Amino acid sequence: MKRLVLLLLPLWFVPTISFAETPEEKGLKIAKEVNLRDDGYGDFTASLKMTLRNRQGEESIRVIRNRTFEVPGDGDKVLIIFDTPKVVKGTAFLSFTHKIKNDDQWLFLPALKRVKRISSSNKSGSFMGSEYAYEDISSQEVEKYSYRWLRDEDYEGKAAFVLELDPTDPNSGYTRQIVWFDQKEYIPIKVDYYDRKNVLLKTLNFHGYKQYLGKHWRPDRMAMVNHQTGKSSDLEWSGYKFKTGLSEKDFTKNSLKRAR
Repeated sequence: MKRLVLLLLPLWFVPTISFAETPEEKGLKIAKEVNLRDDGYGDFTASLKMTLRNRQGEESIRVIRNRTFEVPGDGDKVLIIFDTPKVVKGTAFLSFTHKIKNDDQWLFLPALKRVKRISSSNKSGSFMGSEYAYEDISSQEVEKYSYRWLRDEDYEGKAAFVLELDPTDPNSGYTRQIVWFDQKEYIPIKVDYYDRKNVLLKTLNFHGYKQYLGKHWRPDRMAMVNHQTGKSSDLEWSGYKFKTGLSEKDFTKNSLKRAR
């Protein structure tokens, strides 16, 4: 009888086969979780100090205000206003990030009293003389990259996922980014940027994360180093305020001219 059961077993017993995730599937899954965990902040404002350093270590400082608005189903809208020094006072930058199509970006130059549109082909250009590119200022939407999980490793005492992000936009200044995400909170802690020749160009490190509204993590400082020029740019964030009542009416081309 036992022999008969064994003979019949292949006819009705189909074992469940478990297929491991591919590196691409795992990378995308992590990226979606990163995005999901920060959903729902609505809007926020913050103050920034931008410190620019040249190869010799000489510094120049700019004081900035940031207003960000979350658009359900699309990317964020961001308005950045420069307060000091006098040479850039009143300059304002507006960015509409989109999940699929090219981002819309404009720059108001008070000296010329006009709004200049930033071409999508110029997104790799320097943002206001800093080591941040225009595309770095946009929100990092999941749809703008393809993903591949590379490995898990410790980074500065934290367990991290290491992912490769390849921009889908042919106008990107990067061939790829290598990003370290904190495995507990799913927040970025380091990014290596590779230029169009696939050579390491810049590294961005995030410091001093704090949690707001019991959910949303924001850094106190972002430090960008350009390995090819020896220059660096730090962004120090302070005074975060969430759900301030901003609306889409606060993020228009006309709002650039009247930004105060």
